[in-house]
This record gives sequence, structure tokens and C-alpha cells, in this order.
Amino acid sequence: MSNALFLKETPFFDFSHPAIQRFVASLSGDTTLDKVHDAYTRIRDDINYNPYTFGEGESALKASYAATHDSAYCIPKSALMVASCRALGVPARIGLADVKNHLSSAKLNAWLKTDLFVMHGYAEIWLNEKWVKCTPVFNRSLCEKVGIEPLHFDGQTDSIFHPYTKNGAAHMEYVNQHGSFADMPVSLIFDTVKRTYPHIDLLNQPKTGGALELEIDQPI
Repeated sequence: MSNALFLKETPFFDFSHPAIQRFVASLSGDTTLDKVHDAYTRIRDDINYNPYTFGEGESALKASYAATHDSAYCIPKSALMVASCRALGVPARIGLADVKNHLSSAKLNAWLKTDLFVMHGYAEIWLNEKWVKCTPVFNRSLCEKVGIEPLHFDGQTDSIFHPYTKNGAAHMEYVNQHGSFADMPVSLIFDTVKRTYPHIDLLNQPKTGGALELEIDQPI
């Protein structure tokens, strides 16, 4: 398969959106790889991780959602990484997995009614003639709060969640891989979410009040 497929703009990797264009234009570095690294760090730390935005449905899957909000969850943050790379001329795609987060807050587990997080999003980038995973999701301040090391990305090796915290406590367990996609697999995401969380209606979730505005005590 040609990598040209992973350079295209799509409705979800919408890199011509003005906010994404401004973001890409502001990236620092002398080389494209430097700018990819800067994009990773800024998406990771400048957009706070907020799992409750998951309830906003299809609109919250877009790269432009993350680019125009100060908080987002894993899929739009990773989508922004994909879109930014494509805008820089670097092939990129979205990856999805199901994970168990052993540090998840009681409030988040109560909303989901499980500790299983389906459709966890990350980015895959074509660098040095190979695909490399990166996860610009948990911001540094949140990681410091719960005692885990922020994920670093060197462009050479996969950057995915740690199985343990710095103190040896269980953190993230990958239980199922759905694969990688050139565009956002909306039907797969919605069908899996509906099957796993039948009580959450992504198309009719309130935008204010309710679960989306629960205080995030330890939301990862």
C-alpha cells in the first residue's frame, strides 16, 4: 500500500482547518523531525486529557476538535498528531486498542460502568522507513499528579503507555488491538462503544452538566 494514502486530508484529519494550520506553522525546529517532536510535546501537554469529552460524539473525533479546545480525550489528541504530521508531509495514521487502566478514577469507572476503555487512540508515524507508535495523550501535569512518567517520543521506538507506575503499581494493560487506519473508522468506534457502554448515547449526550462536567479527581 502506498504511503500516499496516509498523507491525505480527510474530514477527521482536517489539516486545512485554520486552527491546525496555525498550529503547524508555529512548530519549532530546523527539520521536519524536529517539528514532529514539537507537535508531539505540545499536543501531549498543552491540551489537557479529559475523558468526558468522549461523550460529545462524532464531532469530538476530529483533529480540529483538539486544535480548538483546551481539553480532549485520546482519539482527537491523536488525530491532531496524525493531521499535523500529514500537513508536514509525513505519513501518519490512527491506531486503536482496548485497554484497562488500573489507575482510573472511581468517578470515571462509575460513568463507564467498567474499567475497560475501548477504542483508545494513538498515532502511528512513518519515520526512518518504519511505522512508529506515539501517544500524545496524558499531559505532563496529570502524569505528575498520579506518579507516572510522561511518555516521551524519540521518533525511533514505540511510545505507548507504561504497564507500571514509578512505584511499581499496575498502570495500563493493552487487552486488544483493533489495528491502524488511514481514516477515522467511525462505525467501528461507535459500534464498539455502544456494545461496551450501552448506557452512553454518543449522539444525544448533553454538552453541559451531567457526567461531562464531573470533577476529574484522577481521570486516567
